[in-house]
Amino acid sequence: MSPRAPLATLSADELAAFRTARQSDYAELKARGLRLDLTRGKPSSAQLDLSDDLLRLPTSTRDRAGTDVRNYGGLDGLVELREIFAELLEVDVAQVVCGGNSSLTMMHQVISFAMLHGAPGSARPWKDEPVVKFICPVPGYDRHFSLLADLGIEMVTVPMNADGPDVEAVAALAADPAVKGIWVVPTYANPSGAVCSLEVARALASMPTAAPDFRIMWDNAYALHHLTEDEVTSADILSLAAEAGNPDRPVMFASTSKITWAGAGVAVLAASPTTRAWYLQHLGMASIGPDKVNQLRHVEFFGDADGVRALMRRHRDLIAPKFAAVDDALRAELEGLEVAEWSHPTGGYFVNLDVLDGTASRVVELAREAGISLTPAGASFPLGQDPRDRNIRLAPTFPELPEVETAMAGVATCVALAAAEKLAAG
Repeated sequence: MSPRAPLATLSADELAAFRTARQSDYAELKARGLRLDLTRGKPSSAQLDLSDDLLRLPTSTRDRAGTDVRNYGGLDGLVELREIFAELLEVDVAQVVCGGNSSLTMMHQVISFAMLHGAPGSARPWKDEPVVKFICPVPGYDRHFSLLADLGIEMVTVPMNADGPDVEAVAALAADPAVKGIWVVPTYANPSGAVCSLEVARALASMPTAAPDFRIMWDNAYALHHLTEDEVTSADILSLAAEAGNPDRPVMFASTSKITWAGAGVAVLAASPTTRAWYLQHLGMASIGPDKVNQLRHVEFFGDADGVRALMRRHRDLIAPKFAAVDDALRAELEGLEVAEWSHPTGGYFVNLDVLDGTASRVVELAREAGISLTPAGASFPLGQDPRDRNIRLAPTFPELPEVETAMAGVATCVALAAAEKLAAG
């Protein structure tokens, strides 16, 4: 195929012809009556099937110490499970808490506890501050933003670069005492796939902040979700912060939600001894212990950290072809037109698609009318407001591979048509 000319360089007649051709392609797409969904980064049924041996576990009712897991207690979780995740996350087992099925719940608890009671280092509960703000790298994870909005916390944004948040922009915002923290997805970030470099992590851990209780919410949701054999290791934020004299600054989170069963997994928090004790103190007012039966089930299923790694290689075999299909479809339709850019992640669950400014909402609308459901345009920005209306998050893991191929070919058609409409309108 001969190289395509950038769409913006076409003459009026050439652009009109291109638009007519894409309108014809789109009419054919609509006529197919598709019903495809790329809205959420969920594991597919085939991925969930990998963990169905959990249905036959645990084979015992007692942990390694002989404690009956069916009873109350053990607020910080089974030590056997904590040991597995301490190795996987490269932290000390004494820093780890294993909880229920949702790391998002743990994040909500940490911020809620700080709002109600203050965090270690706080002068007062955050609710008593005149205003509380959080730094949100964009594009980012919509549920982080929704959590903050629900608690009345203002959001200020910084660019999410290929090596992590823009540290100069973060440092400038952190000079405001109202700014209490930042979200960071350090490895295979949602949705860009970016990996926070050691240099950026060190800068975040050591930078001056006006708020003495500034927190890095280090959501390591995709630490083990590799798409290639080159398995990236996350920066050791807890050690970096301790070395910088800010041991309480980071709070790390992870879960098995995309490792075993999304609705019946286990979640993990890791933090300094002070922060861990603070969290458990307040958690103890709401719980007498997690589901230790499910935790023991996972311990038996994994065996050890290598068991988790082996399982994740089986996940990779299932989903890597879907990410390749996304790239193939976008290149086939859009390469050379200079109307879209997209990420090429080596891990995680998403592809970040940036289209021509002012067309993302139109792309999503066109796709919806053709039976292809996409995440709303701007979802990766606080309050869903992308000032350039160009960002779309693609989630290819849940559909079957042929559905991904079909859906992405359709999305590419919608991107090209929306761009042609925009350029034709001047």
